Amino acid sequence: MQLRWMPGPGPARELAIVGVSAVLVLVSGALGSIDAGGLAVHDYPLLLSGPALLLFRNRTPRAVLVGALLSLLVNSAVQPEVGPHVALPALVALFTAVNHGYRGFAAAAVLPTIGAAALAEVSQASGPSGDGLQELMLSVGWFVAAGILGEATRQHTAYVREVEGRAAEARRTQEEAALRRAGEERLRIARELHDSLTHAISIIKVQAGVAAHLTRKRGEEVPEALVAIQEASGDATRELRATLEVLRRPADDPDDRPGLGQLEALVERSRGAGVPATVTVRGGADAVSADTDRAAYRIVQEALTNVTRHANPTTVRVEVSYETDVVRVAVENDGPWLGAQPPTPGTGLRGMRERASALGGWVRAEPGPEGGFRVEAELPREAPVEAPT
Repeated sequence: MQLRWMPGPGPARELAIVGVSAVLVLVSGALGSIDAGGLAVHDYPLLLSGPALLLFRNRTPRAVLVGALLSLLVNSAVQPEVGPHVALPALVALFTAVNHGYRGFAAAAVLPTIGAAALAEVSQASGPSGDGLQELMLSVGWFVAAGILGEATRQHTAYVREVEGRAAEARRTQEEAALRRAGEERLRIARELHDSLTHAISIIKVQAGVAAHLTRKRGEEVPEALVAIQEASGDATRELRATLEVLRRPADDPDDRPGLGQLEALVERSRGAGVPATVTVRGGADAVSADTDRAAYRIVQEALTNVTRHANPTTVRVEVSYETDVVRVAVENDGPWLGAQPPTPGTGLRGMRERASALGGWVRAEPGPEGGFRVEAELPREAPVEAPT
């Protein structure tokens, strides 16, 4: 017979089943042998052979069933006075075999055992007794019940697995549909940005170039503000195109969005717009994740944009500090606000905080007592694996 190793439940449950079976078998044997003077020393190993086999019932259910039935026959032949509980290991083994799908094998093993027991009862010298036949019929009923229970448990387990599989398939289908809808939305946003914003920025760039050309044609010096508009519109066009490319790519594709390596160029554009700025970088930029690098760049970019929008002519200090586990960036200006009150936090500051929190960092933005504004952020050098891009 080929042995088939199969996984079973936890060891604590298996030991409990073996222990209960052993206790019931010993108690039944002891009570049944009182009239014969009790159990002998050599009777205990024979009685415990059936419960001991149950340790392997989920690994080799067919072999355990055969062994438990043989143990039952031997115990019944050697000690006919033992109680019905001696059949408990065989019932458990039958349940296990049917539960694992060995219905035909279980029937082929149990039926000869029942036939042998019936033959032994009929062939007694004194003839079959009413109590013996009643006990035999009761044993047959218990074996039938164990087989039915094993089959019912097997079908229930299969049903539960089928339901779980359907639920998992439904989740996968929902996730695929959500990803498909997200991809379609990304493409829609890309089309809208291309049709509206790209056109508007292109017009600004063209008009700024025409104005600069006419100014030079008249022999006049081109104003710095006009040059800054021309350069900023060109940069905006390039970044917008890069963003559109990102929107059109699958979510798991790499992209080439800017990082702190372009910090000096970013600050130079602010200088061209009339905002004096200084940059201080401490530490090395090695082993910084791409998500952290991009988030830090975008936070500095938004802070510089806010300085241009909301502050009078001012000096801006940009600081980047690469520490052991984190990257700190700070953008601080000392100019007065454009208005009587500090600027109200809007979508830009909210976007900074969302970028930082998505990576497990934080952003602090607060005005100074005499004017000015400071934006400070701390981001982990290694972004979480599930960090959104």
